[in-house]
Amino acid sequence: MQAIILAGGLGTRLKSVVADKPKVLSPVAGKPFLHYIIQYLQKQGVTEYIFALGYLSEQVLDFLEQHYAYLSYQCTIEETPLGTGGGIKKAIQFATEENVLIVNADTFFEVNVQQLFSFHTVSKAHCTVSLKLMKNFDRYGSVELEKETQNIISFKEKTFIQEGYINAGYLVLNKNYFLLTTKNLPAIFSFEKDFLEKNVDAMLIKGFPYDGYFIDIGIPEDFNTAQEIFKYFELNNRLIK
Repeated sequence: MQAIILAGGLGTRLKSVVADKPKVLSPVAGKPFLHYIIQYLQKQGVTEYIFALGYLSEQVLDFLEQHYAYLSYQCTIEETPLGTGGGIKKAIQFATEENVLIVNADTFFEVNVQQLFSFHTVSKAHCTVSLKLMKNFDRYGSVELEKETQNIISFKEKTFIQEGYINAGYLVLNKNYFLLTTKNLPAIFSFEKDFLEKNVDAMLIKGFPYDGYFIDIGIPEDFNTAQEIFKYFELNNRLIK
């Protein structure tokens, strides 16, 4: 199984607590956050990695060389930010498999990746998005799911929602369909806005609800919460499930 790890973000909202590192190397419970992502994906059966890098990429390259030289991986580097869509498009061209796992590296979601991948393959979807049910939130956009078919029928803007699904940041994407659909887009584009939302009626996008632990360290409040959570995970071997 191949995975693209989107690790090129600027981490603007974390500047107040982590000013000198890329967001994916932010220290959480004494270790870079990327460590937990890689450890979890290894246990979930991911064997090949493509790291899509940008801001302070040299630090991530050094980290991988020092701690994960045994991994089968390669890296792409954005000289200028390409947006989530442009970053995926640059990286996915190096994938050798038809379907590829895409992971936001500032998000940890305790999803069963094997089940996610199997569901995507069996349903012959163009894209399958892992979903987390949340309550009383306005930080994330919401996802409308047709429960009988598990087809995603719309992506909604950020607004207060009492209960609903969010895109949990782990998805499976059909490489050829993505490249064909985005061939006329500019180099810089948003995966969410310009690919998912604009093509929701034209392609088969499946939703994969899962009740695993979810956290996005993109804001200081959740970054601080992650310190205790991952300390607990490490002490209780939670990351090897």
